[in-house]
Amino acid sequence: MGIAHDDTSDVPMRSSIEYDNGKTLMARGAQALHDHVASRMEKALGKSLPQMEVRFKDVSITADIMVKDESNAKTELPTLINVLKSSYQEMRSSKHVVKKQILKNVSGVFKPGTITLVLGQPGSGKSSLMKLLSGRFPSDKNVTIEGEVTYNGTPATDMQSHLPQFVSYVTQRDRHYSLLTVKETLEFAHACCGGGLSQRDEQHFTNGTPEENKAALDAARAMFKHYPDIVIQQLGLDNCQNTIVGDAMTRGVSGGERKRVTTGEMEFGNKFVMMMDEISTGLDSAATFDIITTQRSIAKKFRKTVVISLLQPSPEVFELFDDVVILNEGHVMYHGPRAEALGYFESLGFKCPPRRDVADFLLDLGTDKQAQYEVGGRGVTIPRTSSDFANALERSSIYQQVLADLNDPVHPGLIHDKETHMDTQPEFHQNFWDSTSLLVKRQMRVTLRDSAALMGRLFMNTIMGLLYASVFYQFDPTNSQLVMGVIFASVLCLSLGHSAEIPTTMAAREVFYKQRGANFFRTSSYVLSNSASQLPPIILESVVFGSVVYWMCGFVDTVGAFLLFLAMLCITNLAYTAFFFFLASASPNFNVANPISSVSILFFILFGGFAITKDQIPDYLVWLYWINPVAWCVRALAVNQYSDSSFDTCVYGDVNFCESFNQTVGDYSLTMFEVPTEKFWLWYGIVFMAAAYIFFMFLSYIALEYYRYESPENVTLDSENKGDVSDDYDLMRTPRGSPTEIEAVVTIVPDSEKHFIPVTVAFKDLWYTVPDPTNPKDTIDLLKGISGYALPGTITALMGSSGAGKTTLMDVIAGRKTGGTIRGQILLNGHPATDLAIRRSTGYCEQMDIHSESATIREALTFSAFLRQGADVPDSYKYDSVNECLDLLNLHPIADQIIRGSSVEQMKRLTIGVELAAWSWRRSPACCSWTSPRAAWTRAPPSSSWTACARWPTRAAPSCARSTSRPRRYSACSTACCCSSAVERRCLPASWARTRAR
Repeated sequence: MGIAHDDTSDVPMRSSIEYDNGKTLMARGAQALHDHVASRMEKALGKSLPQMEVRFKDVSITADIMVKDESNAKTELPTLINVLKSSYQEMRSSKHVVKKQILKNVSGVFKPGTITLVLGQPGSGKSSLMKLLSGRFPSDKNVTIEGEVTYNGTPATDMQSHLPQFVSYVTQRDRHYSLLTVKETLEFAHACCGGGLSQRDEQHFTNGTPEENKAALDAARAMFKHYPDIVIQQLGLDNCQNTIVGDAMTRGVSGGERKRVTTGEMEFGNKFVMMMDEISTGLDSAATFDIITTQRSIAKKFRKTVVISLLQPSPEVFELFDDVVILNEGHVMYHGPRAEALGYFESLGFKCPPRRDVADFLLDLGTDKQAQYEVGGRGVTIPRTSSDFANALERSSIYQQVLADLNDPVHPGLIHDKETHMDTQPEFHQNFWDSTSLLVKRQMRVTLRDSAALMGRLFMNTIMGLLYASVFYQFDPTNSQLVMGVIFASVLCLSLGHSAEIPTTMAAREVFYKQRGANFFRTSSYVLSNSASQLPPIILESVVFGSVVYWMCGFVDTVGAFLLFLAMLCITNLAYTAFFFFLASASPNFNVANPISSVSILFFILFGGFAITKDQIPDYLVWLYWINPVAWCVRALAVNQYSDSSFDTCVYGDVNFCESFNQTVGDYSLTMFEVPTEKFWLWYGIVFMAAAYIFFMFLSYIALEYYRYESPENVTLDSENKGDVSDDYDLMRTPRGSPTEIEAVVTIVPDSEKHFIPVTVAFKDLWYTVPDPTNPKDTIDLLKGISGYALPGTITALMGSSGAGKTTLMDVIAGRKTGGTIRGQILLNGHPATDLAIRRSTGYCEQMDIHSESATIREALTFSAFLRQGADVPDSYKYDSVNECLDLLNLHPIADQIIRGSSVEQMKRLTIGVELAAWSWRRSPACCSWTSPRAAWTRAPPSSSWTACARWPTRAAPSCARSTSRPRRYSACSTACCCSSAVERRCLPASWARTRAR
């Protein structure tokens, strides 16, 4: 196996490029910059740039799945009684374990300097293969991995800890800190990956002339220094670089821009292999083409090994790849040069129609749609299943070449690159203190930027402090029950309130998994930084709450006791923050963490030393008292109060405590609750709380480092591609199809059963304005004077590039915007639309896929149907609407699958299904709006989506609007098209748009 070379490696050095900033570096385009820097680096190295070859042989992944007998299963609304009944039936039903193979004897080679496309239907194993080769595949006791993976001849097991420094992996899901801006997110990733050019890399640029060495160092230093700006320019994020990323609850960048941020985050560092999993989700075709072109340039100029899986590559994008890997049900159907793919499958008896996209043709093979491409021939045995295709590949000359590449000795140059450039790489680019400092700055920025939460916590604690202080204003200190009650309530109010942060911590845990998997930082640095970021709000709320309660309630008026009171509240608050952080880190999901939190709070209260004193606790449970932080804090604060000299007396008020109880006032008050009277218990309490804080932080480190909940996705028994699939849901056999094919699948509903009023939706001179986050006095117009309409019985395609405003327009029309200013008119049948009218007469599928992950897909649809359809609709109709949604969206094979772990495209179909199930076919909405419904699909799922579009307005006659970034098939079923640009938006007939396109 030779080292990859590029034809332009020996061309003269290009004219000078300015190194001032990212814009000047990118002034002539990404390819010119790559050629400029790479050529200079190679001259200084005296050889090709370092490369990495990935080989994998007979790789198999098998998952053990528990299967139950569902012969008695019944679809019911998940009420408490039904859940108890089904649980009892599950206990009685027989179960057995079966093995599902995610990957089956997969072999191949990814060569340096090439860009490879991975194609496959959902659940075919694309993500599993890429995770395995990048070292990100989660380990699980129920998952078995077999086979051999090597990098430049070194087994993966020998370099597992350092592998993320050489191999990057871009995940499918966009997980980021929503309150960080695009630029801050990328700059953080850049800093974690070493920032500028390291001295370890600089020492290699010594094999050229002094001028060449200097030129290489200057070019490399400039590119590494300004790489965040370069990535922003390459990914087209310049206009939104100072906008927060956002999420489902926080308005930020668009879905396509967020996907580009996910891609850009893993561009940093001196990576030799780049694995990118479905990076085109939500992007328009032009943006996808630009990104893939840039990745091709990186592969060719810098000798990188680039592997990308795409869902719907356009013909132009498909032509950019060198090799193609086609997966189906874990089998490799093809692995070889892209240019030879069509010829190979023609030899098997399949011919791509003249106007069919090659990628769509390849995705249909091995499915029930391949019959339309069969041409056969004398003596040709046509493969039918994925295993048949895999067997055919093993008999081909293309596979023999793959085996030859696998068995060839590793090129000495690759071994030298491994020893020189890879063995010397550290596991983390930053040392512990620099990494911790960087993380503290990020966590502080995230914490302080959430001003609403901070002000809410401070306001709540202030109000609670005033309530306690006013109710117990200047209490009688000899009433020890009252004093202990105030202390107990104060500790609980400040400490246990942090249980509300569990959902936020669990959401941040997903970001941690991704960044820790990329070796951005150490787990210990993350744990410490998270705790440090909580110090300012903890100190502030402890001082405010503690000061109000302490002085208004009438605790001892000495500065020392007051400061100890505040210190004890702070350290207890900090210890409980660490406890709930550990709980969120160690729990598999919120449904487990929440009840554990509730039960733990119950134990903290019961064994806190106030509700039940120590002597009243049974001996076999008294240990719970001694390990309870609440008990230690209450005991310490009680000693702090009653150990003051003012209570070291016999007479207090009119009572002589020495005569009555043979004790001083302070000792008597403490012994009432079995609290020891020695003052050193105060210091013991402080030491215990500090130890508890350290202990919980250590447990958090153990949980995050060694017990990660990243089980393989989409591991189900039933494959979605198996079973009988109705021909009603097939896409038309030609790219453009014909109206008769859509009409053939329409089920006519009698007029007597149609209970709807046709509604025309119109919007005129629509403006949407929001405050400028950089300058609150200024505003930004997100929508600018938009006018349009949607007629009953028609479908309107809202088109535009990522970030053009498609989702914003649909949010405004659907009445989903709660902030900003809306101007203009929204009309329903010519009448102004009120919020109530819009909510009652419209259905809306949002871009974010938000579901209750503990439910099954069928339960989610049933829940929506029963809650949102009217009480006058019979239950049988509601069940029918659920089954019809399952059929329409091809969800029947996975209807009883838990939502958690479903793939992105399955979640997208469920999002649409939940909205469709809310409306009976006999009682349909007046208007349906879907925003980017096909953003995460391959060719097959959009087929049923577009067929659903064709059926829905015909059967129920609502006005339907869909937003899409890549309208490759809208002409098949759209009757109107709304085109969008950055300046103005106009609604045009679809026939006019198709004519102009031709």
